Parts: sequence; C-alpha cells; structure tokens
Amino acid sequence: MEAGGTSTTYPAPPRPDRDLLPPGPRAPRTLQTLRFVRDPIPVFERSAARYGGTFTLRIHGPGDLVFISDPPSLKRLFAADRVNTIAPGRNIILRPVMGPNSVLLAEDSEHLRRRKLMLPPFHGERMRAYESVIAEAAERQVASWPAGERFPLHPSMQALTLEVILRAVFGVEDRDRRDELRDHLVAILATTQSPRAVGLAVRRLRRLPPWRGTVARIERADELLFDEICRRRADPSLEQREDILSMLVAARFDDGSAMDDTDIRDQLMTLLLAGHETTATSLAWAFDQLFHRPDALERLRAEVAGDDTEWLDAVISETLRVRPVVPFTGRQLREPSNLGGHDLPAGAVVMAAIYLTHMREDVFPEPRAFRPERFLDGAPETYSWIPFGGGTRRCLGAAFATFEMQVALRTILRLAELRPADPAPERIVRRNITLAPAGGTGAVLTRRL
Repeated sequence: MEAGGTSTTYPAPPRPDRDLLPPGPRAPRTLQTLRFVRDPIPVFERSAARYGGTFTLRIHGPGDLVFISDPPSLKRLFAADRVNTIAPGRNIILRPVMGPNSVLLAEDSEHLRRRKLMLPPFHGERMRAYESVIAEAAERQVASWPAGERFPLHPSMQALTLEVILRAVFGVEDRDRRDELRDHLVAILATTQSPRAVGLAVRRLRRLPPWRGTVARIERADELLFDEICRRRADPSLEQREDILSMLVAARFDDGSAMDDTDIRDQLMTLLLAGHETTATSLAWAFDQLFHRPDALERLRAEVAGDDTEWLDAVISETLRVRPVVPFTGRQLREPSNLGGHDLPAGAVVMAAIYLTHMREDVFPEPRAFRPERFLDGAPETYSWIPFGGGTRRCLGAAFATFEMQVALRTILRLAELRPADPAPERIVRRNITLAPAGGTGAVLTRRL
C-alpha cells in the first residue's frame, strides 16, 4: 500500500450453504462449468426461462454464483460497493499480466484511492485531446483494407484500439520502441484470449513450453515500460505532455505521495487489458448490427457528414445494449441483502447479469432487435443499461471508450463505404471474459470516399 493509504479490514465471510441460495440448474457442477465456459448465453437464457431473472449456477473454481438481472436489485447491489468486495477469482487469468497493484484488483478504500487518482484523464477536455490520435489510427486502418474482397473487421478494430493505447495511454514516441512493444503486447493479448491463459496463473506451469514464451514477452514488455516510466520522470516537459502515462507519473494521492514504477506499470497493463479488446469488439459489433439494418447505416452515413451526433450516440448505446462485450460482473456480499426477491446471506457471490438485464422485455420491448431509436427519447433507467457495470467499480474508462467509438465510427464512415460479407448476423462466441463476433464481422470495402 502507498504511504498514507488506509483500508478497512473485513473478515472473509464464509461461503453460504447451497440451500440458502436461489434455485438453478440441477446438472452436475462439472457439466454446468463446461457449458458456462464454452457458451454462457444459452446457459443464461435457459436458466432465466425456467427460474426467472434470479438463479444460481454451480461453477468449479468460483463456486455457487447467484445471477440477478432486475434493475432495483442491481441498484441495491452496486450501492453497497463500499461494503461488499469483488467476487473471488475475479480476473485470475489476467492477474499475472495486470500485476497485483491493478486498480481492478484493489479493494475497499485502496481501490477508491487509486480510482480517484486515475479518473481525471478519462473525462472532459483531457479526453478530447486524443481525438486526433483516434482519427489517425482509424484512417490508417481504412487505408490498409483491400477493395472488393472479404476481410474481417474485428482484427482491424483491435489494431486500431491498440494503436490508440500505445500513443494516448503509453505515449511511446520512438517508432522502433513502439513497434517492439506492439509486437510483444499483441502476443500477450492473444494468450489472454485463449483458454490456455489459465496456465499463467499457475507458477509451476509458467516454466513449461506452452507458457514460457508468453512469460518472456511479459518480461520484455515490462523492461520497455519501466524504461518509458524512467524517461518520463526525467522529462522536464512532463507537465505539458498529454499521454496518460505522463499524467500518472505526475499525479499525487491526497497525502502528496506518488505511485512507484511498479504501480504505474500495473495500471498501464490494466488499461491495456481493460480498454483494448473491449472497445475493439464493440466496434466490430456496431458494424455487424448496422450491416443488417441498412436504413440505420444510411442514416448514420448522412449524419456523420455533418456535425450532429444524436443518431451516432443512439447507435453506440444500442450496440452496447444488444451486444454487451462483458456479460456479467460480480460482488461478494459482506452483509446479508435481499436481491432478486431472495434473502441472500453474507458470503454469497452475486453476479450482475448484464446480458440478461439488457434483454428484459419489460424494459426494452423486442429486446433482441437492434433499434437505436429506443435511445432517442432519453436515457433508459440507470440500472437497466449497464454495459460498463455500476457502483464505485464502474469501468473508469467508460467515457473514453464511448468517445473512442464515436471518433472511430465517424472517421471510418466518412472515408469508406462497406457492405456485409455474410447474409446473416454474427453468432456470439466467448473469448475469455468477452463476447465476440464468431466470424470477426466480415466486410467488403466497396469504395473509398
């Protein structure tokens, strides 16, 4: 903990007896785990159809998980974030990459302390300083697309968002160093999206061939990042720089202390893992949904030619509703609570079922239909639209991710005319913690504008 930090200590609550939890599927734990890991959406939908919006899944590792999806219960769950803690096992696969100091893994007052320090660069005018970086990255991707041939948009969006992180977050200016860091990060990210990533969390396995190369890449990426941090600390123009690394180096906690190099490194890797794949996948889903609503796509083309953003904002909001990239987020109760119509004991692990919340017909009529129009009449109820989670652990990069989507979509549609390569919308597949388009959102560039 940094000097001056404080943290309330709570005893670890015992895991409750299964009989105290809501009902759920009766299949053996191993079978439930396999189904959940392979394809969670059918598991959610079958369970909700049979048991309602609240049910329990039995999963190896994290144990019994209670899923809730009604907005009033979600409000109570997120409002208790200063009491409850993160669900056991959260990001266990990503921890070896993010590091132990990650804001995503911090708890109680230490989490709030780090979050307060990191939040300013992602809002207001500071965030808008990155508009040209995002637009230039989008322009480079459009220039690389083959004309008249099928190509997947998802990898292109991944390259776009990684470029934004390297320039806007890491602030690496030397091209050779940026290219080397990019190569290592691409390989590391590919591993975290694979089922074998679990091996990184087991120290004995990390020495074996399937994981040894990734560990070496993490170590080399760390060397490059620590060198960048050292350069930034010695930069006399630090206060004038706009990249987030520079802001983290210059930032101070309330007691005047600063983050050390390891702490900053962990936050940089957290921002990479939290902001790269999620935004790239959301952009790929946006095009997939627009491709199969040609009228919505044409309306958006017409709007981006001017300065209005109403329809663009609605398209982004509806994309994040119908295709939330992260389907759930969890908390462990430290105090009893009534959620989803059930009295849950302390120790229960409760998952906010983001996907099921967005599919509630009582909140969103025809919930599976892509209808940006529903967001033109005002914002939905606060806890019925939760693509970025909620409470004090709501994604701190939510505003930046939305802004990045706005700039990228606007830039691409001004420069290129695309059509779908496939007649049917993309199927949802799970990639580690995200829900991605199975075919990568196939597209054809018909012409550059």
